Amino acid sequence: MRLILYLGKGGVGKTTTSAATAVRAAELGYRTLVVSTDVAHSLADALDAPLGSLPTQLSDRLWGQEINVLDEVREHWGELRGYLSTLLRRKGVDEVAAEELAIIPGMEEVVSLLHIRRQARDGNFDVVVVDAAPTGETVRLLTMPETFQWYAARVMDWEPQTLKAARPLVKQLIPATDMFATLERLTKGVETLRDTLTDPEISSYRLVVNPERMVIKEAQRASTYLSLFGYPIDGVVLNRVIPLDQAEGEFMRELARIQQGYRQMVYDVFQPLPIWEGPHYARDLAGIADMSLVGQKLFGDIDPVKVQFHGKTHEIIREGEEYVMRLPLPHVEIGKVAMTKRGDELFIEIGNFRRDMILPTTLAERPAKKAIFRNGVLEVRFGTPEVLPLEAEAPSAS
Repeated sequence: MRLILYLGKGGVGKTTTSAATAVRAAELGYRTLVVSTDVAHSLADALDAPLGSLPTQLSDRLWGQEINVLDEVREHWGELRGYLSTLLRRKGVDEVAAEELAIIPGMEEVVSLLHIRRQARDGNFDVVVVDAAPTGETVRLLTMPETFQWYAARVMDWEPQTLKAARPLVKQLIPATDMFATLERLTKGVETLRDTLTDPEISSYRLVVNPERMVIKEAQRASTYLSLFGYPIDGVVLNRVIPLDQAEGEFMRELARIQQGYRQMVYDVFQPLPIWEGPHYARDLAGIADMSLVGQKLFGDIDPVKVQFHGKTHEIIREGEEYVMRLPLPHVEIGKVAMTKRGDELFIEIGNFRRDMILPTTLAERPAKKAIFRNGVLEVRFGTPEVLPLEAEAPSAS
């Protein structure tokens, strides 16, 4: 069973890429489900077919689905929501506000992932392709298992005696509900979900970018946080590229020329990941035939269901009070390392090689002390957080 999740900034072509990958997978003989977790669904438009909250068969080996988040929340969180809402109303909270406050922030993301995991677990499909929400929401979605487990632990970490005394009380408040059993069941599901999402033989994350600076920067940030939480990235789709030899007119030639600079930037910052390029089409694309064309153009003879990259793009290790970031660069010749850090960006030069890294907050607030390149791996050491000097107090008026 394979899970392939596409993510990127809104408007870069994630939905088309997801649909094209699914159609190509079905053509290669895989039983394939393509599913959207974005609240603003557009998957049905890309496939030019009506989709519902259950898998809809579109061809011999292809199904599509747009998850109904509200139904999923009711299924997974309904009993607990009722319990928490009742407690809030007893505390004097307005009824409507109590209903809203009874949902954990990010619960919609958790239940979307639980639904996808269920599809994978049931074995009805060989591959599930996920058209994810825009990058920021998706990164929050993927980090929710840790957040939810922390929340659940606060509730379930009571002393056994307290827990034993609380169960009858809850049963009296809401006789039909065993809140603790429901919470425990949901927590175990999230734990298993985390294992599935970080297994590189099951799950792959693919970034979709356009040759534009802001889009590339956001994808870099997503790559950093995916790596930080152990989610395996196995490729990047560079979408809407205008070929220089096909650009006509001064405006289009200049646009294509600018794109070439950003195209090179994508290859530089995302190596050693494979990059698949898709052209900028001169018309709207919709329907299975169009998605088949896009899939074949994008992947060629490559089987998009297979894992395309094994290993970590980078890793962060704590050593005492300091951190070391390890960045594999197998094709870079050894040379003197030049390093500059500005805010949450780290600029690295080794000979003709240049790399711009987006740092997580943990490293952004620490000074980059030294960098060593050996055996094809760049190691950057970060010291303890810098302490800002206190402002001198103004003299008091006499």
